[in-house]
Amino acid sequence: MTFAPVYLDHAATTPVRPEVLEAMLPLLGGELFGNPSSGHRFGRAAHAALEGARREVATALGVEPGHVVFTSGGTEANNLAILGSALAARDRGERMLVAVAATEHKAVLAAAHEVAHLGGTEQVIPVTGDGIVDMAALDRSLGERPAVLSVMWVNNETGVIQPIAEIARRADAARVPFHTDLVQAFGKVPLTLRDHPIGLATLSGHKIGAPKGIGALIVRDHARLAPLVHGGSQQRGLRPGTENIAGAVGLGRAAMLAAAHATEEARRLGGLLSELRARLSAAIPDLVIVGGQTAHSPHVLNILVPGAETGTLLMHLDLDGIAASGGSACATGAIEPSHVLLAMGIPPDLARSALRLSLGRETTSADILRAASVIPAIVTRLRHPTGALHA
Repeated sequence: MTFAPVYLDHAATTPVRPEVLEAMLPLLGGELFGNPSSGHRFGRAAHAALEGARREVATALGVEPGHVVFTSGGTEANNLAILGSALAARDRGERMLVAVAATEHKAVLAAAHEVAHLGGTEQVIPVTGDGIVDMAALDRSLGERPAVLSVMWVNNETGVIQPIAEIARRADAARVPFHTDLVQAFGKVPLTLRDHPIGLATLSGHKIGAPKGIGALIVRDHARLAPLVHGGSQQRGLRPGTENIAGAVGLGRAAMLAAAHATEEARRLGGLLSELRARLSAAIPDLVIVGGQTAHSPHVLNILVPGAETGTLLMHLDLDGIAASGGSACATGAIEPSHVLLAMGIPPDLARSALRLSLGRETTSADILRAASVIPAIVTRLRHPTGALHA
C-alpha cells in the first residue's frame, strides 16, 4: 500500500495559504508595482497597500500600526531587537548589557554574542529542567539594568511556554525593555500584546502561512532602538530600504487569519498532539517527553528515543514518507546535541536521540495515526536490526 507523505515539520515552515497568495498577486505581477516612497499615483497605491498590511499585523497583535517594522524575517527582527537595543544604550552613554534566556533561538543568542564582540556584555539566564526560566537568576539580571531582556514565548524546539506575563511584569518593574520572540507562539496559542508591557516582539511570516523572507519586529519605543542598516528614512529609519510590499501584504493577511482562528486551532492541534503523545508513549515505554510537565504549545512534541540517533531516525522517517526534524531547522546537519536540551540538563547522549514532531493547519487525524504507527516500528528496527531483518 502506498501512503501519502505526512508533513510533521510545521515549526520549520508552513505552506503559503491560498488566501495569502491571492492577496499578494496584485503586488507580484499586477498593477501595484510602484515604489511606496514615490509621490505619484503608482507610489501612492503601493504605499496604501503597505500601510494596509501594517494595520493588519498591528490589529492581529493588539498594537498600533506605527509599532510594526517589517523585516526580512525572524532572524533579522531578533538581531534588530538585541543589537539595536545595545547600540542605542551605547549611544545614550549606558552599558551595552543584554540578557537572554539559555534556550533562546540561535538568532537571539548569536546577536547577544555579537554584543559582547562589540565590547558589551551578554548574560545568559539559565532554565530549569522543564525549560522554564530560572526566576531568581532572571531577577538578578534585571537588577543590573540590561538594555534589553529577551525570553521567547514558545520554544521552537520543545514547545515549552514561558510565563511571559510574569516575566514582562518583572521587567517592567525593573524598567528594563522586554523582547519576546513570538515566532512559534503566534497563531498556535491565543495571545495579544495589548495588555502586556512588552516593548519588542518578533514575528515570522513563513511560520503562519505567509512566504519566506518576510517578518516584523514590534517596536513600541523607537527611541530605544538603533538601526542595523543605514540608508533612507523608510520605517522611521529603523529598517531603511524599499519595502517588500508583496511580502508585507502576505504577512498582514496571514496574521489576521492566524489571530482569527488561534483559539479553535489551538484546541484542534492540542487534541491531535495529545493523541500522538499517548500512542507513542504506549508503544515506546522508555520514551522521554521533553518539557512534558509544564505548560506546552499544542503544536510541538519533542521526544527522546534512547538507543536511537536523531539523524538515523530522520532518514528512516523520510524513507517512510514522514517529514520531521531533530530540533531547529536552522541547525540541520549539526552533529552537536541541541543547546536547548543541554540547557535543560539533558545528557548529551540522550539529547542526540531527539525528534521534533510539529503539527499545523494541514495536519489530520490520519497523519497522527500514520506517525504513531511508523515511528515505533522504526525504533524497533533500529534497536534490533538483526531481529527485524529475520522477522
